[in-house]
Order: sequence, then C-alpha cells, then structure tokens
Amino acid sequence: LYQITMAYAYWKSEKINDHAVFDLFFRKNPFQGEFTIFAGLEECIKFLEKFHYSSSDIKYLKSTMPSSVDQRFFEYLKDLTPKDVTIYAMEEGSVVFPRIPLLRVEGPLIMVQLLETTLLTLVNYASLMATNAARFRMFAGKNITLLEFGLRRAQGPDGGLSASKYSYIGGFDGTSNVLAGKLYNIPVSGTHAHSYITSFTSIDDLQEKTLTHKETGQVCNLLELACKHRNSIAADVGTLVSEASNGELAALISYAIAFPQRFVALVDTYDVKSIESSAKRQACIASLNVKNKCLTNGSNTHAQNGVRNNPIISESTSYDKNGFLNQGELGELYVRSGLLNFCAVALALNDLGYKAIGIRIDSGDLAYLSNTARDIFERIAIKYNIPWFAKLTICATNDINEETILSLNEQNHKIDCFGIGTHLVTCQRQPALGCVYKMVEINGQPRIKLSQEVDKVTIPGKKDAFRLYGADGYALIDLLQRSTEEIPQVKHKVLCRHPFQESKRAYVIPSQVESLHKVYWKNGKLCQPLPTLQEIRNRVQESLKTLRNDHKRNLNPTPYK
Repeated sequence: LYQITMAYAYWKSEKINDHAVFDLFFRKNPFQGEFTIFAGLEECIKFLEKFHYSSSDIKYLKSTMPSSVDQRFFEYLKDLTPKDVTIYAMEEGSVVFPRIPLLRVEGPLIMVQLLETTLLTLVNYASLMATNAARFRMFAGKNITLLEFGLRRAQGPDGGLSASKYSYIGGFDGTSNVLAGKLYNIPVSGTHAHSYITSFTSIDDLQEKTLTHKETGQVCNLLELACKHRNSIAADVGTLVSEASNGELAALISYAIAFPQRFVALVDTYDVKSIESSAKRQACIASLNVKNKCLTNGSNTHAQNGVRNNPIISESTSYDKNGFLNQGELGELYVRSGLLNFCAVALALNDLGYKAIGIRIDSGDLAYLSNTARDIFERIAIKYNIPWFAKLTICATNDINEETILSLNEQNHKIDCFGIGTHLVTCQRQPALGCVYKMVEINGQPRIKLSQEVDKVTIPGKKDAFRLYGADGYALIDLLQRSTEEIPQVKHKVLCRHPFQESKRAYVIPSQVESLHKVYWKNGKLCQPLPTLQEIRNRVQESLKTLRNDHKRNLNPTPYK
C-alpha cells in the first residue's frame, strides 16, 4: 500500500515529471557463501509488458484510500504505463555480488516507485532459489543427477512452481512437478511412494501377473520369473527368501508391469529382523564386503578394528582377527527385503527384454546402503553376464542438504542421483535474499541514504558496472563508476577503491573488461530477445567457471572484491 500512498503524495506535490533512478541490489551473499546467481529478469519484463491498473483495480483503490484523496489521481493511475521507463540489468544467470545493481530502473518518479514491490518479489526468491540450486550442483559434482522433489514442501503452489523453474536454472536436471514440465519444458521424473508398496499385503493382491516379451511378443508370467530369480540370488544379496516381504514383491511386480521400460523401485519400505545361524551371518557379512570399512551418512557410525557401529551389526557381536564374525556367535542381523525383491523383478524384466532403471533409498545409512546395493548389482551382473546391471541407478532422498552431500562425498558413496525437496525449495538455510530498491538519483542529482550502520548506506548516483578479469581468465573485481566516467580499458591501470573503507584500494590492470549492464526495456518495449531457460541454465555454469575455487568452496570461502 505504501507505494500507492507515496504515489499520491508525489502526485499531490506535482512531482509527476520528476525523473528518478533506482538501484535494485542486495547487501550480503546468501548461505554464508561468496556468490549469488541473478534470476527473475524474464518475469520482471513480463510484468512490465502487462502493467496497468484495470477498472476493478481503480474501484478497489478508491474504497481503500481515504475519501479525501483527489479523484483525479485515480484517473492518472488508470492511464499510467511504463512506456517512459528504462531498465538496465545484468544477464539472467550471471554470478553477481553485493551492492552491484542487478537492475537499474530509470523513469518518471511515480512510475518507477510503483514498480518497487513487484520487482523485488520477482528477483528476491528467484535469485535465492537459483543460488541454492547452484550450490547443490557444485557440491554434488557434475556427474550426479539432481532432481527437484520439493513441490509438497514448498510454500504454496506458486512457490512450488517457481522453485521448479529456478532449481532447473541453477543446475538441477529435472523435477517431479508436472506443471513445471509442461510450462517450462523441464524434464519430469518420479517414482512411487511407500504407500504404493504398503497397499499390497501379499502375492494374492497381484491381479495381473503377465507381461509381453519386448522382442518376441510372447506373454510370460512375470511373477514366476521373479520368484525363480529371488530363490537364486538370495545368497548374493545376503539374506533369506523367508525374510523378504511378499507384499513388497507383489507391489514391485505390479509397478514393473505398468512401467517395464522405466522401472525404478523404492526399496526401503520394510526392515525385516531375523536371527540366523552364525555360519549364514558369516557368509552374509563376507559377501557384503564389510571387513574393516566404515560407510555412513554421518549418523553416529565409526569403525575400529573392523567393528562398525551401524544398524547392520550388533555392538555385542565378536569378531576374529580378520574382522569377520566368530563361528558360533549368535546375534541379530537386520536386512532389507527391498534389494532382494528389486533384483528379482529386474532380472525377470531382463528375461523379457527390458532393462530396469534403478532404485531409490529414502532412509537409513545412505553411504553404506548405496555401497551395499552397488556391490550386489555388480555381483549379479557378473553372475548372469549382464553388464548393464552393475550400472543400475541408485537414487537417494530423505531430507538431503549441503552437509549431507559433503559428508557422503567423504565416504565414497555410490549414489548416482539425489532427489532433493525441503532444503532446496524452502531455502531452509536462509529463507530470504534481502534485495532492496533504493533511489540513487533524482532529476540528475545523486541521492544517498545515510545510516549509523555502514551496510545500509547507499552508493549515490547513476552507475555503470564492469567486471575486470585477470590473465588467467578468472574474475578479479567488480567495479562501479559514474555513468559519465570513462570506461575502463584492457591493459590500462584502473584504480579500484572500497566504497566505505578508504584504506582498501588497489590498481588493477585487466586482461578483459566486461560491461555488466544491458538495456532490456525502453520506450515501452523489450529491447533485445530474452534467453531461453536452457540458455540461462548454461549461463549459470559458464559464469561460475569464471570464479576461482576459493570463492566457491563451502568452508570459509574467500570474499570476492
């Protein structure tokens, strides 16, 4: 509302023709990092293209504003358009830094003031979300698939849609949000929930048991094939057939019949607890290669002389000098039926000419379980001479955040894909970027906001921004200067000074100079084509490559100048 009340006060003060310049910028990088990704420009342009006050808008404003407001003001609003506004902006998808204007908005004072709230709304979350996604991509590595699974946890449907769009821009490979896939052409991906598994209680629930062979067209009994393989590979998986859930097997067969060429199974619905003979446990432990290893996602697990404190082995169990279970030792072995049932169904699909995609793990010790699953897949691949089985995808979910990924990296996980929801879309580590929109010039006169807090002091005047690069191709410094000043030149000495700390100054001789601002809106229309979503996505990764690694590291990153 205060934009409207200020607009009326401006109008009443006959400031209709005053020309103002506003900078939209932020003061501090998010997530304790040293870079930010600029996003939201496309939505800002779309907003300008559609900006106007409708008759119903005017009617509502009349009912909201005091009765003393001059009615001619509403006629003024009704005819108001951004045709005299000029917007300079950074390229969407660029790496940006504090105090460098993301947008420079010039035009009639009332008009540019009315744009403030919407422009901030469109840039704040978009840039925060793209930055969060880019950080996940950076720490996961370029070879890991990242999927956005956050719609159910997002702040409403609009927030969910924006999260899908800007996570893709930031470097994610796909989304579970079907509407985002439709609107933005983002690849969609998803599996099934635990409820699908628990909806089947036994084999008797399986109404359809057959599947047509992919090549021959012969109708075969998938259940019989899966049961045969389950009996055959139980020892390879390190469990007993009696420990596997038949209801889970029925669910996986049903899902495989529905999606024989896209079979991805959630394998952690059930934990089956059993007491076995020590000889059987010995074989299981040996086959799972747990000797002298510590593989965990960081939850109270350690290794000492081959003893692992994790859900698989009881602490009371004793070991021989080689780290294996002692003969005669009785204890409890916790195994998951999901891996056995999945492998059985995947092998049955293979018999009919189909290749399963992989598994999803949604709980437990992700590093240990991914290594266990990969070891089992590799042994089955050798046993049945099907090399692709060794490379089945392992997807991990379960409240993944930056720290989880970094911890898993240290433990040599075998995960191919992360499905990330809550910590991505809600930006739990920092829920707001804190962009501001400040006047820096009015009628050609620089304006400044002073404060006892130095961070809140603005840099006055209409300014251009340049990025100076060193001979190695890395960005050295971002330079702000008055628009009337001479543009910095390659191979020429440039004096760079901190805006608030006079002692911080240095000469820079750039090997490359990049002008950071382009005109995107002028005379009531778009000045140049906007990049596609894919082009913005590529821009993010290319822009990040211009930063030194010490600016991007997770722990104590070096501040950018």
